[in-house]
Amino acid sequence: MAYKIEKTDEQWREELDADQYSVLREAATERPWTGELLDESRAGTYACAACGAELFKSGTKFDSGCGWPSFYESVNPDAVQLIDDNSLGMTRTEVRCANCGSHLGHVFPDGFGTPTGDRYCMNSISLDFTAAE
Repeated sequence: MAYKIEKTDEQWREELDADQYSVLREAATERPWTGELLDESRAGTYACAACGAELFKSGTKFDSGCGWPSFYESVNPDAVQLIDDNSLGMTRTEVRCANCGSHLGHVFPDGFGTPTGDRYCMNSISLDFTAAE
């Protein structure tokens, strides 16, 4: 897939710190219960930490108990790209930023009690939060 923002690995390495690069560009996962946005409860928006594209609204965030920030839907279906992920001996759906292709986390169909039934399980380090004014 061609993304609106295309950069070389070298350019991404210059712009992101080592931990961000590992998660956003190499699909690593931050340790559960360690992300700074896990307990963020203010109204606002969540954007891709790599390119700034808006991804989630605070009103769709919920406490799933999984150790990562969870949302039940993206700001719009075109904001994220969903990709089959068969790594680690399991079938999952990877979530990437549709604007730059950066890895954000995974989506699971176990968001019980949410309007969509989905749980977008995102890495805090993949997101930037901007509080509403």
